[in-house]
Amino acid sequence: MIEVVIDARCNGCGDCVDACPSDVLEAGPGGKAVIARQADCQTCLLCELYCPADALFVWPDCEAPVGITAQQALASGQLGAFRRDSGWGEHAASFTNQHWRMGSIFERARLQAMEIAAARNSTEPLQAEENVR
Repeated sequence: MIEVVIDARCNGCGDCVDACPSDVLEAGPGGKAVIARQADCQTCLLCELYCPADALFVWPDCEAPVGITAQQALASGQLGAFRRDSGWGEHAASFTNQHWRMGSIFERARLQAMEIAAARNSTEPLQAEENVR
């Protein structure tokens, strides 16, 4: 789940905002990215891939935020690691694409979506019965 946007690094390009499939990020003051809907984060890491300034930190847990601060993210040494390991941007010539690492995250998201759909389907008849009464 996205944890923090490092304001001092964000250049306001909006690439991360455009890349996010869940509209988690929005352009804030000065065009800089802000986390608007953290709970909607799918942990797809697209925001990290598209951020040329390495201003975003996404923790691999897609269930809940862990509360990492900007200082902790900077100290981790992990800012930009996913972009680098994926061979994006300036890293294309020296690093191979490592998207295979996303398999477990995508599988977890797929299973969670199936559980949510099954739960919805099991409550729909009850809701329909309540509307008839």
